Amino acid sequence: MYNLAIIGGGPAGYVAAERAGAKGLKVILFEQKTLGGVCLNEGCIPTKTLLYSAKIYDNAKGGEKYGVVCEQVSFNFKKIMDRKTKVVRKLVIGVGAKMKAHSVEVINAHAVIKSCTATGIEIEAGGQMYQAEKLLICTGSEAAVPPIPGLKDAGDIIVTNREILNLKELPESLVVIGGGVIGTEFASFFSSLGTKVTVIEMLDEILTGMDCEMSAMLRQILEKKGVKIHLSSKVTEVKGNEVFFEKDGKTESVKGDRILVSVGRRANTQNIGIENIGIELHRGGIKVDDRMRTNIPNVYAAGDVTGFSLLAHTASREGEVVVNNLTGCDDVMRYNAIPGVVYTNPEFSGVGLTEDAAKEKGIAYRIAQLPMSYAGRFVAENEGGNGLCKVLVGKERGEILGVHLLGNPSSEMIYGAAMAIESKMTLNEMEEVIFPHPTVSEILKETVFEF
Repeated sequence: MYNLAIIGGGPAGYVAAERAGAKGLKVILFEQKTLGGVCLNEGCIPTKTLLYSAKIYDNAKGGEKYGVVCEQVSFNFKKIMDRKTKVVRKLVIGVGAKMKAHSVEVINAHAVIKSCTATGIEIEAGGQMYQAEKLLICTGSEAAVPPIPGLKDAGDIIVTNREILNLKELPESLVVIGGGVIGTEFASFFSSLGTKVTVIEMLDEILTGMDCEMSAMLRQILEKKGVKIHLSSKVTEVKGNEVFFEKDGKTESVKGDRILVSVGRRANTQNIGIENIGIELHRGGIKVDDRMRTNIPNVYAAGDVTGFSLLAHTASREGEVVVNNLTGCDDVMRYNAIPGVVYTNPEFSGVGLTEDAAKEKGIAYRIAQLPMSYAGRFVAENEGGNGLCKVLVGKERGEILGVHLLGNPSSEMIYGAAMAIESKMTLNEMEEVIFPHPTVSEILKETVFEF
């Protein structure tokens, strides 16, 4: 009998397993594919590895701006892809080492929940039965494929985030259906390498849910790089390598050597046996409370399978919440300070409320913003470039409600804003923090002084 069984070895599952093992629980982890889940194998890590290669290539081509002349700059697509594979393999091995270090038993087999009784939960995997006192479901999500006529008939031309990571040759042209984070990041990567990229987005701006002003700014930057972006456009049909879409009442089309479908993800709730014990679903995912408990006693869920916040760092924190509550620490999951990052070049990061979200919630706020060029380090490292820092605070108390950044390296700065929001820091308290000089992060303090 195990103290905790975990189905799914992604960021929610392996982090929960590590934390639980470290706290002395007897843990078994079921993963039918490879440890690390979508994030490590098909998402966060491989895409960021590719994007970093593209960033180095961009910097080399633009080196003359910094007095560094790089003649006949080129890239090797095979080596870029090979390095991506090497990085993923190294980190997967690292996750396995963590499981071993904390005595987590890993079963590489598809797991199905069979029953839940007063004596425990029964799980079948690889033809064997296992029992545990508690169960954590972390089966993640998969790319959603919309019912667009002709999409299923287009064959290998159609790719999701999984298949596009295994291309052997650089496509001359790429059509991206969906202007969310995944679609935008791949558009940035392939356009940097010279692929003719077209993005078709149904809504009136890319990156819905993030700061709309900065989304528009990033779109304009991508367009200057050669990315063609169609907004307010609905894909109606796919014929071979041609995508048809409606825009402004007219039908247009565009062809691509590959067509990337990136219109969102859906929770993996099928074929894991949740119907055997009556787990309740909500909006396509497993319904949980703020302690990640399902409607079945001793059964928890975390990560993308809940269908709520489909981010790896959210999943990891949710897994920690489960383990903390199982080991005597009262902990709840909060979603008010979860950073979101788009790893394009330049990067786009945000945490907390956007202006649109504050208005929708009826929250009174004040706003201040400054160009990133107010930070000396940014000017030194971004010749001819600019960006924006925007801070939202409560109108009465002046508490930090949201921070949004467009510019490199915003992904490495946004955690500070997340800590400020999580700790309910006010303007006055932020002003008292000493930032290192010269750093790009100083833009946060400079913007705060604008209130």
